[in-house]
Amino acid sequence: MDLESGLQQNRVKKESWRTLLTLAYQSLGVVYGDLSTSPLYVYKSTFAEDIEHSETNEEIYGVLSFVFWTLTLVPLLKYVFIVLRADDNGEGGTFALYSLICRHARVNSLPNCQLADEELSTYKKDIAAPNPTTFGSSLKSTLERHRILQKCLLVLALIGTCMVIGDGVLTPAISVFSAVSGVELAMAKEHHKYVEVPVACIILIGLFALQHYGTHRVGFLFAPVVITWLLCISSIGVYNIFRWNPHVYQAFSPYYMYKFLKKTQRGGWMSLGGILLCITGSEAMFADLGHFSRLAVITVMLVTTCLMSLVIVLCWHQNVVLALCFVLFFGTIEALYFSASLIKFLEGAWVPIVLALTFMLVMYVWHYGTLKKYEFDVQNKVSVDWLLGLGPSLGIVRVRGIGLIHTELVSGIPAIFSHFVTNLPAFHQVLVFLCIKSVPVPHVTHEERFLVGHIGPREYRIYRCIVRYGYRDVQKDDLEFEKDLVCTLAEFIRTGKVGPNSVDENSTKEDEKMAVVGTPSTHVEGIQMREDEVGNNPVSASTSELKEVQSPVVQPRKRVRFIIPESPEIDRGAREELQGLMEAREAGVAYILGHSYVRAKQGSSLLKKLVINYGYDLLRRNSRAPTYALSVPHASTLEVGMAYHV
Repeated sequence: MDLESGLQQNRVKKESWRTLLTLAYQSLGVVYGDLSTSPLYVYKSTFAEDIEHSETNEEIYGVLSFVFWTLTLVPLLKYVFIVLRADDNGEGGTFALYSLICRHARVNSLPNCQLADEELSTYKKDIAAPNPTTFGSSLKSTLERHRILQKCLLVLALIGTCMVIGDGVLTPAISVFSAVSGVELAMAKEHHKYVEVPVACIILIGLFALQHYGTHRVGFLFAPVVITWLLCISSIGVYNIFRWNPHVYQAFSPYYMYKFLKKTQRGGWMSLGGILLCITGSEAMFADLGHFSRLAVITVMLVTTCLMSLVIVLCWHQNVVLALCFVLFFGTIEALYFSASLIKFLEGAWVPIVLALTFMLVMYVWHYGTLKKYEFDVQNKVSVDWLLGLGPSLGIVRVRGIGLIHTELVSGIPAIFSHFVTNLPAFHQVLVFLCIKSVPVPHVTHEERFLVGHIGPREYRIYRCIVRYGYRDVQKDDLEFEKDLVCTLAEFIRTGKVGPNSVDENSTKEDEKMAVVGTPSTHVEGIQMREDEVGNNPVSASTSELKEVQSPVVQPRKRVRFIIPESPEIDRGAREELQGLMEAREAGVAYILGHSYVRAKQGSSLLKKLVINYGYDLLRRNSRAPTYALSVPHASTLEVGMAYHV
């Protein structure tokens, strides 16, 4: 999938009306294709519940009235005019609403937030802070104070997301098979089994083969088909209205809905599940907001209603009465359809629900295990004072090169490092504690990607680097990341944004002392790095006083040079630090990764042991490694095993 396209399109959304028309054209192929075909199944499903229509056609008018007002109230009024205004920097979907709430109320599930994250340009809060006496402020304090409410909010977001996934597993197959089943009218019944299933499989394989080209390309491909379909079906509809019943406009009156339910009673209520099919495409519209503009897309349903009520109070700072009216009005409509749909549970509706619950269980187990592992890291981290207490030479051997220690901590020294040094008292001449962190925003600009700071005095050559990604950013795993990291460290040393000799490293001070540094592509007037191959011959010994330990692995040597701007002038200490970084980069980069064995501690309940020892362990063993290490040669990677008893 073309995951980076969302960021590119966000920049041009407001450029011109031509861009708007282009995006609307794309949305026809992706979003409105589902919404425009959904009403086709309404009458067939509605009158399958043994509902007979009389000669007055009141039942047909009633169903048509339900379709018209449902499409008007839910996709148009709710999503177009209200929910789309709650986009998260151009992104939509359940998690977009959840991230908005997390930013306005401190309910983030992982406690690794920093004050510097709130200074991101995409972290902005559109409206000033509310009056402390308002209901919104009280609700915010209540959410921040009670962990159980935060867990309920997370589960609600997971339910909405997993229901879309569960439905998406079955929808393509059902839709394609239903379309192919139309050939029944053109061939003998005994030939159906030889045509329907094979043709449906071929079409599905072709559709999924096209998806990796990106949503915008798929949209361009299918938009002409959908436009042709809409023109044909609307023309046929207008002709049939004038040919058979010009009085069908009477169905615009909501009174026919009342007459339909009064006449059909329980059968009419049961048929609402079929009428619900007319809006089954609208839940994908808000989720696709990152690809299309506001004249082009819409959103999810019942969970969105609940989350939107919180957005109205917490993010928009509106009166709670307005939020209650929103929930009661749209929640009543959706609850009515939901209750009618439950009748189909045993007839096949249980399949997407079971799939959704399975996905939600997997997600929650992963979240629970990750949270417990992070809490263990926080409780067992080593203070910086311990590191500084080793003395100016740190009491250990410093080997040539750069050591990147992957950690999820944003402050302090991870326990894995002390475990490593205790068993092998040596590390590299330049040491970087690298944290790759996700923040509750869709995108982090390249200018704000890296957060860099010293650990201890600058002569120790120990740094902390936090790399921040949004939930829609692509975490690239190529060697360009390594180059960006080294150039970012060099630019941090050159600019000297942070005091070099301060040793007060508590978490609050550490957040204040870290500096935001962009990637080389964003500060073209800063330091640039050039690497030249010099063969496999060993380079001359460094003038550094560090003890050198040669690696037995023979790798192609590179000559590294930093191209430093002529102005402003940098001091002698910074030049020496840059020289040390350059020598370390020439020697190579080693990736030190933690290989954790997470187990439930003694005295844990049986449920916790099952979740941690089996569920979370299975997921960890089958999940991806840290992304930046995937393309690193095995000779440059070192894994340190450590047991976590959570």
